[in-house]
Amino acid sequence: MSPQRRDPAVRVLLIEAAAKVLAEEGVAALTTRRLARETERSTMAVYTHLGGMEEVQRAVREEGFLRLAADIERAGQTSDPVADLIAASTAYVRFGLANPHLYRAMVVDRPVEQDDAGVGAFEEIVTGLRRCIDDGRIPEVEHTMVVIWAAQVWSMRHGIVSMVLSGAVAEEHAHHVLLDMILRLLIGYGDDGTAARRSVRDATDRAEAV
Repeated sequence: MSPQRRDPAVRVLLIEAAAKVLAEEGVAALTTRRLARETERSTMAVYTHLGGMEEVQRAVREEGFLRLAADIERAGQTSDPVADLIAASTAYVRFGLANPHLYRAMVVDRPVEQDDAGVGAFEEIVTGLRRCIDDGRIPEVEHTMVVIWAAQVWSMRHGIVSMVLSGAVAEEHAHHVLLDMILRLLIGYGDDGTAARRSVRDATDRAEAV
């Protein structure tokens, strides 16, 4: 029997099915047979496109963070680094709400060992804050503090997505909560209040255009 050829469309189908099972039933429910049944493919197709179960979990996370990075990149980069940071945060929240199963597998479930799929997402925030500092919008601080701030920004993004997905916050209120929270964070980091509010308006206009 000749080996199966890899089909990118089948790989995406398998990853999305795996994310759904992980989100709804947990790791224990994710088996090769279950994944094959969910996608109406053979178990061999699972091994061909993804490998074993640890590889499946890793592939789900990697695919999710790649898609998140693409959405944030589409938010664009301008001469206003503060507005860019806000726009990226909006893109993050929108991604999480639009892809709840995939998001849970990426950010909520414990990753398998030697999994650094989320490193790029964190570095995106660090880079965004660094641009704000280099532009003079936020006062210079030690790199350690930038990393702490990046963790705060990610906590804000993740917290809003989690609260909406759990039903604690209505989805129609999520954007307003996000904008108010990031505005207060930025002013706390040292940005001028008037400038920060202008950047919020600019980022909101861009988000509405998208």
